[in-house]
Amino acid sequence: MSSTSRLHEPSALKTILLATLIAGTLDILAAVVSYSINGGRPINILYFIASGVFGKEVAYRSGEWMAFVGLALHYLIAFLFSLFLFLVYPWVKSFLKNKILIGVLYGIFVWLVMNRIVLPLSNTAALPFKIKGAIIGCLILIFFIGLPIALIVDRHYSHRIR
Repeated sequence: MSSTSRLHEPSALKTILLATLIAGTLDILAAVVSYSINGGRPINILYFIASGVFGKEVAYRSGEWMAFVGLALHYLIAFLFSLFLFLVYPWVKSFLKNKILIGVLYGIFVWLVMNRIVLPLSNTAALPFKIKGAIIGCLILIFFIGLPIALIVDRHYSHRIR
């Protein structure tokens, strides 16, 4: 590989940060639109995220700066999911050859981790399980987290092979 082509190869950190920015932004926008359609105040999404760490009483009563904390936590979670797929992608790609399938399965994985592990262990208020909400949530994570991260990470590894 020539030094010129190395300059155009995205670094691992740039790839992870790009995946974080795109997936995190698409996911929060989908949440805002979905929540707004149902008559909710979008800022409450960010308070809810912050309540996972600080509890409902603190998160919802600490002012608008807590919404920024919620947004930072949201992007931290997107970063961790981007980092994880980046690290396991070569192994996953070795037996699941299709990047679209990987993205779909990763979106389902993210939904399971968030709804069956993270949220129950957090300080957020327990939400009732509704099949329609679960399907919509899972589809959002497939299209706005799983697929974007998988496509961006696949592009990184594809450039390394050339």
